[in-house]
Amino acid sequence: MANSQDNEIVLFHRDGPVGIITINRPQALNAVNSDVSDALGSALRDLDNDPDLRVGIITGAGRAFCAGADLKALSAGKSIIPTEHPEWGFAGIVQHYVTKPLIAAVNGFALGGGTEIVLACDLAVISAEASLGLPEVKRGLIAGAGGVLRLPDQIPPKVAAHAVFTGEPISPDTALQWGLVNAITAPDNVVPESLRLAHAIADNAPLAVRTSKKVMSRRREFGSDWDPRIWVMNSEEFDAVRASADAKEGTTAFAEKRQAHWTGT
Repeated sequence: MANSQDNEIVLFHRDGPVGIITINRPQALNAVNSDVSDALGSALRDLDNDPDLRVGIITGAGRAFCAGADLKALSAGKSIIPTEHPEWGFAGIVQHYVTKPLIAAVNGFALGGGTEIVLACDLAVISAEASLGLPEVKRGLIAGAGGVLRLPDQIPPKVAAHAVFTGEPISPDTALQWGLVNAITAPDNVVPESLRLAHAIADNAPLAVRTSKKVMSRRREFGSDWDPRIWVMNSEEFDAVRASADAKEGTTAFAEKRQAHWTGT
C-alpha cells in the first residue's frame, strides 16, 4: 500500500514488517464516523493481505487515541459503520478478524468506542496520561461495539461489571493491573514501545504467529478445553505448521546456531 498523505482521515506507513495505522481526525478527537470506519477497515484489509507485513499498530493523531463514536453524526441520524463493508462493524475493526497481531498504541484517552477498538486488538500499550472507559450508560446507550462482549473476557467479570455499570474511567494503572494493557509508557514513548513489541513479534515465524492467533481466537467455539473437538482443531493446525518450510528452517537454524530466515510458508 502506498503511504498516505497527512490530509487523509487514516494514515498508513511502514516500519519494515510493521504497518502503523493512525486515525487522523484530531480536530474531532479521532471520533469514528463512517469515513473513519471505511478507511480503518480498508487499511486493516490491506495490512492483512500484504505478505511483507507481519504486525499492525493502531494509534491516534493528536491528544486522543479515539473519543469513540461521533455523537454529532449519530444525533444527525447518520451511520457510523463502514458503508461498503458493514460486516466489519464499528471503526472497521470490531467484527473484522485480522489474521496478524494488532497492537493498540493508546496515545491519549480512549473512551467508549475507543476502548472497544483496544478490546479488538491483541495487545495494547498505553500512555501514562491516557484513560480507558465505557461511559455509554451515562448517555443512555450500551457499549454495543464489543464492550459488553469482550471486556468480561479480558478482565475479571466483576471488575468489568463495575466499569460497564458505572461508566467510570479506567486508569492506566488499573488497566495494567487487570491485564487490559501490556505496558504503560510516557506519552511520547507509546508508539516506539509499540514498535519494539511489534518487531519482537515480527522476528518470529509469521505462519506460526498467525496460526497461534487463529487457534486462540477459535478456542471458545468448543465450550471447553476438555472437548475432544478443540484438540482435533488444535492438532490440525499444529500439523499444518509442523509441515511448513518455516518449521524446518526454525529447527535447522537452532541446530546450526544461526538466525532463522522465515518465508511465511
